[in-house]
Amino acid sequence: MACLLEAPLRISVLSEVTATSRHYVDRLFDPDPQKVLQGVIDMKNAVIGNNKQKANLIVLGAVPRLLYLLQQSSSSMELRTECAVVLGSLAMGTENNIKSLVDCHIIPALLQGLLSPDLVFIEACLRCLRTVFISPVTPVQLLYTDPTVIPHLMSLLSNSLRTQEYITQIFSHCCKTPEHQTILFNHGAIQNIAPLLISPSYKVRMQALKCFSVLAYENTQVSMTLVNVLVDGELLTQVFVKMMQRDQPIEMQLTAAKCLTYMCRASAIRTDDSCIVLKTLPCLVRMCSKEHLLEERVEGAETLAYLMEPDVELQRIASTTDHLVAMLADYFKYPSSVSAITDIKRLDHDLKHAHELRQAAFKLYASLGSNDEEIRKKPILESGVIELLCSLTQSDSPALRVNGIWALMNMAFQADQKVKVEIVRCLGTEQLFRLLSDPDTNVLMKTLGLLRNLLSTRPHIDQIMSSHGKQIMQAVTLILEAEHSIEVKEQTLCILANIADGNTAKDLIMTNDDMLQKIKYYMGHSNVKLQLAATFCVSNLIWNEEDGSQERQDKLREMGFVDILHKLTQSSDPNLSDRAKTALQQYLA
Repeated sequence: MACLLEAPLRISVLSEVTATSRHYVDRLFDPDPQKVLQGVIDMKNAVIGNNKQKANLIVLGAVPRLLYLLQQSSSSMELRTECAVVLGSLAMGTENNIKSLVDCHIIPALLQGLLSPDLVFIEACLRCLRTVFISPVTPVQLLYTDPTVIPHLMSLLSNSLRTQEYITQIFSHCCKTPEHQTILFNHGAIQNIAPLLISPSYKVRMQALKCFSVLAYENTQVSMTLVNVLVDGELLTQVFVKMMQRDQPIEMQLTAAKCLTYMCRASAIRTDDSCIVLKTLPCLVRMCSKEHLLEERVEGAETLAYLMEPDVELQRIASTTDHLVAMLADYFKYPSSVSAITDIKRLDHDLKHAHELRQAAFKLYASLGSNDEEIRKKPILESGVIELLCSLTQSDSPALRVNGIWALMNMAFQADQKVKVEIVRCLGTEQLFRLLSDPDTNVLMKTLGLLRNLLSTRPHIDQIMSSHGKQIMQAVTLILEAEHSIEVKEQTLCILANIADGNTAKDLIMTNDDMLQKIKYYMGHSNVKLQLAATFCVSNLIWNEEDGSQERQDKLREMGFVDILHKLTQSSDPNLSDRAKTALQQYLA
């Protein structure tokens, strides 16, 4: 059975295959069923959170064997369940892993497993199917190949909260075309899923709601049916209205608003109905405000544009609601020059949200109607980019955080004092230091780059260090003490060298013996880059033409810096020996 990763990845992974990975796979072939079970359990524990191990096991052929064991009627229920759990864990790795699993025909094998009477096994199969189907690389059509699958999934909905959560999530991800909507509708999706909207489990309620939004989208038949559905004696539209209340999670408010929007656009609800004018419209306008995540604002704005598009009265109401026009201006706060946009685009596809934001604003602007004077008068492309970038840095997505901080770093480069002060004010010291301890190295590197650009030119260095010096020195200390890459430490030492170049800022280093010892340590480090950066720092501290240079030179001499500089003049690296000689000249001048 063909079950290979794409060639280039496979070769690189193969070169790292360890004996341990092979040992896990070998145990799956043991004649003793008890040892096989233990082997699968050990494999399960080994792959959790370990993508390299997952890839190794896939390359070594674990998947066909696990699927074989899962489908054998002679396998114990416990073994079959553990196999499904391991396969689910492998599916949580990279997209390449998912491709390999799909190539191994995992979907039909798991769908077959759903015919078992054992609920725990069914749940494990569904969990794995859910993970496979929500991946963008899985062809959703595979859910519809066998016509008995959808009715069987409907029949499993009542089994447990887990089956409800996984099945509705599979439906909402695999309903992509009008044909899919019809299949699900004809197999009783509405009456089977509606009761789940009042489930005690938030996850179940949320997935059921997502199902209704994809079923109703541009579908008159579904929308007209939904209007008359009762859930526990209450009209479905009223259930959606309750889900839009401010005390509900944002995701729920937004999805409920989408359901009502789609029903309205399919002419199942009138545009002047109070659930649209007084509930859905204000909820979507609220989603456009800047305290929400970028993705939420994009979704809110696009849905709002779609809702209002055909209706002049809704456009009029929206334009006077909750400062919508002012919020729209925020959507354009990306640098409007094309080069800036292509630079940002290049960095990561995830920044598409920021561009989607502009697109959503244009859609909304178009929907609001070009004859609205209030909107036309607004300088909608006025710059205020810093706020948007700062909000990006708070995203849950590391890629968005990187992009936000990267753009701020570029903006701070050779900027005037006003821009720098605005960046520090807008970002806030708390967020700046949160970013300096970000687990994502890219975020950390870009934040250090931003700090380095903020702390350039003396007046700027002195001003920022006078207000934030204590925290910045603290952050520098933490980074230099922690386990970080050479690049991170080098960038941090460069920041320190910039601080050492300030007039008053350098006192923060000179009065901090612990920091001086760290600089001394890095001057003697085995890595030349770190030695260079640390020596540059010393050079700035003892530079002759500046006030107090004599006292600083004396103190560093007492601490043994001069001896180290003498040693470094003998370095085989020409840059390092030159820098050490330049520093020593300050003592001779």
